Amino acid sequence: MALLSGKTALVSGIANRWSIAYAIARAFHAHGANLILTYEGERTQPEVEKMAAECGGVATMCDVSTDESLAALRAFIDKRGVKLDALVHSIAFARKEELAGKFYATSRDGFALALGVSAYSLVALCRELAPVFAPNASVMTMTYLGSVRAVSNYNVMGVAKAALEASVRYLSVDLGESGIRVNAISAGPIKTASARAVSGFTSILGDVAAKSPLRRNAVADDVANAAVFLASDLSTAITGHVLYVDAGYNVVGIS
Repeated sequence: MALLSGKTALVSGIANRWSIAYAIARAFHAHGANLILTYEGERTQPEVEKMAAECGGVATMCDVSTDESLAALRAFIDKRGVKLDALVHSIAFARKEELAGKFYATSRDGFALALGVSAYSLVALCRELAPVFAPNASVMTMTYLGSVRAVSNYNVMGVAKAALEASVRYLSVDLGESGIRVNAISAGPIKTASARAVSGFTSILGDVAAKSPLRRNAVADDVANAAVFLASDLSTAITGHVLYVDAGYNVVGIS
């Protein structure tokens, strides 16, 4: 059954074919959605444009760190004459040196960079795109358990994800007045380019597979399936929520 037939979805944050965002785009396409994918710059443009074509969609540039680029994204959507039924925010960044060692060694500008790209970008996207959201649109972002627990070497990204989750709650109230819902998916550790930047990532994978109730790690397709649910009309009364897709690891205490 196609759960997203006739809906238009914007998926941001695709870096390559191993990105969680790309798994979500594929799942949306399989369920009948019309897709707009964004790329950050020339480095990722050819690959994202190719993936968009494979999914029957289009691609456009968006650098969430500049208001000019966000305005251009909105103009692109306006020109196409569509309204967004779903927005997927899968954008995060911290310098590699900030993802190892002591959290208190985080530099001032590194802290600001991580918070700006990883958390404020969701706020900025919602502000710019609010006029082009369809009634009952669904906004979702990607987070991780390091937002509520101290995970080794996750450091400033954990703080950024905590800010992101708080932003989800505030945005759910603001946009809820228009019937728009805002949620987060807290994915378990998945082998992506950004995840591998965290020092000791392989050991985290092993720990989750050994201790989670399902005795495995979540994979990108698990997250994509949850994203389809949140984008569909099956989740119309769910907002301000963090949905854990981590094989149950978040519920485990001392074993």
